[in-house]
Amino acid sequence: MHITTTELYLVAMTIIFTFPYLIWRLGRTDYYAPLVVVQIISGILLGPGVLGAAFPEYYTFVFTPDVIKSLNGVAWWAVMIFVWIAGIELDLKKAWEHKRESGITAGLALGMPLVFGCVAGYVMLSFDGWMGPKGQSWQFVLGVGMACAVTALPILILLMEKLDILRQPIGQRILRYASLDDIAIWGVLAIILMDWERVGRQGGFLLAFGVASFLFRKLMVAVEETDRWYLGLIWLGLCGFGADWSGLHFMVGAFLAGAVMDAHWFNQKHMDLMRHHILLTVMPVFFLSTGLRTNWNVGGTAVFVVAAGLLVASVSGKLIGIHAAGKILKWGPGEASIVGWLLQTKALIMIIFANVLLDKQLITSETFTALLLMAVASTMLTTPVVAPLLQKFKSVILKTN
Repeated sequence: MHITTTELYLVAMTIIFTFPYLIWRLGRTDYYAPLVVVQIISGILLGPGVLGAAFPEYYTFVFTPDVIKSLNGVAWWAVMIFVWIAGIELDLKKAWEHKRESGITAGLALGMPLVFGCVAGYVMLSFDGWMGPKGQSWQFVLGVGMACAVTALPILILLMEKLDILRQPIGQRILRYASLDDIAIWGVLAIILMDWERVGRQGGFLLAFGVASFLFRKLMVAVEETDRWYLGLIWLGLCGFGADWSGLHFMVGAFLAGAVMDAHWFNQKHMDLMRHHILLTVMPVFFLSTGLRTNWNVGGTAVFVVAAGLLVASVSGKLIGIHAAGKILKWGPGEASIVGWLLQTKALIMIIFANVLLDKQLITSETFTALLLMAVASTMLTTPVVAPLLQKFKSVILKTN
């Protein structure tokens, strides 16, 4: 029986949406692993390294090159929209109002795990199979370090909603810290990706982006919200193209496109629904395409050992940094632990970050797999650790600074 590419594509889409949903619903994993985390894990399980290795006939039958190309197209646009929304939701005005506290906390929250992660990356350089063919040592070390330092702002919002603290003072404080770190993350990524042979083209893109942003903001203020959504998506496509053409990456363009937009241009409920619908309808395709890129060729044990080492570097670095900030700012009992564990949330942004490094061949699929496992583990730890702390230190929830 002949099955067309369209039919195989629809089979793949059915698997993508059915498998994680059943695990999440029947397993009642929401406390430890929200649906988005289950979808990421499912992508790994459905990929070539696990289910594909156990049942190669299934994998080669469903995930043909044409089907994978089609899925990748959906995944690219989905994740661009998601990063764009993350950029829009940055609240830099609030961070500026509390610049001393936000700067100290965000700086230590990012800087300490960055140092720990760079040390881990330097150790990984001693062994073959981790740095990509086009990577330089400094790019690899800095990339791994930043992957350990990342906080995933969109997933942080999702988890704080579930913990019922997003609109509370502590939730708004944590968003300020995460917003500053988000800018640093994409700034460092731009440095890592800087192509000195095309530095003129990259400079031209940034100059054009600055001029276009000024004009675009004038236009957005002048139109209604309905038009802003359409214009924003056009802007997203143009910025993604410009960044990729200049030798950076379309994800850098997607973040920049959102970062120059103001959240108050949009109704907050509409923005929350937009994020929810993107997560529901198209981001699972990105998770599956991410899972298809995992690789265990250096040996499953080695990948898990490296992932564990990166997890230790990430968690310990973040907590040490936040506790240091708490000492400087004279926080109360339990405050640093709550903030530190919430900022430990990684998942999507780190996976997107690692995808970019893999696209540019700065890391190998094995390193990508280890980073992916680290991101999933750190995110799954967050709610079980934070929920009891919030119960124990209830006064922290209402503290404003």
